[in-house]
Amino acid sequence: MLLFVALVFAAVLLWLRSYTNHGQKLELPQYEKQAFAEAQKDAEKKSFELIINDSIHIVGQPGGVIWNQNPRAGALVKENRKIYVDVTKYNADLIDLKSLGTLYGQQYDRISKMLSTRKIKTSIKGYTPDNGEPDHILEVYYKNKLVAGGRGAAKPLKNIKIAKGDVLDFILSKRSGFKIAVPDVSCKTITQKGAITDKDNAYVISQFPDPSTRDTVLTGTTFSLEIQQEKPVNCH
Repeated sequence: MLLFVALVFAAVLLWLRSYTNHGQKLELPQYEKQAFAEAQKDAEKKSFELIINDSIHIVGQPGGVIWNQNPRAGALVKENRKIYVDVTKYNADLIDLKSLGTLYGQQYDRISKMLSTRKIKTSIKGYTPDNGEPDHILEVYYKNKLVAGGRGAAKPLKNIKIAKGDVLDFILSKRSGFKIAVPDVSCKTITQKGAITDKDNAYVISQFPDPSTRDTVLTGTTFSLEIQQEKPVNCH
């Protein structure tokens, strides 16, 4: 009889303990910034269930990492509570080049800002002399392949998709730096301020660069002129 009473008493104690713990609230751990596989093991030990709510790509972050969780860490929840998490993707999202609009001929700074909002980096690969406005896009390269603009025989590749976080390289226009014929300004009148008192009788008698020794010069080249007030005898 005593043994029976003891067994009944022990059973009642176990039932009371189970009843008391049932519905007890537990503090939710911090799972953000942890690998999902490791966090899932920990959650199972603590009677939680992790459920992937969304997969997102974050530039510079490895895949399979919990980025957000709901409820947040520190919240008091019941056991067997479902925890919804956002996990980073292993592969970057792809952006169709066509969706970026026209790049050729556009002002670089404006396009660079627009691409930054799309998580695409930009780099200036170089400059090409052009008679148009400076710093406008002439060519666009992705992984060293021409994808927009271009001159001559090269044709841009089509149906290009760019991974978020990757870089587009640009060739921009500039006004100076291309060659033109050296002008011959000998015997031409000039307008000059300073020591020459009679500008109507000022003539160029020599110049550098000299057209007799050089066919072309780069735009933006500075010319040195030697002048005199009297008209040279060899000028017609």
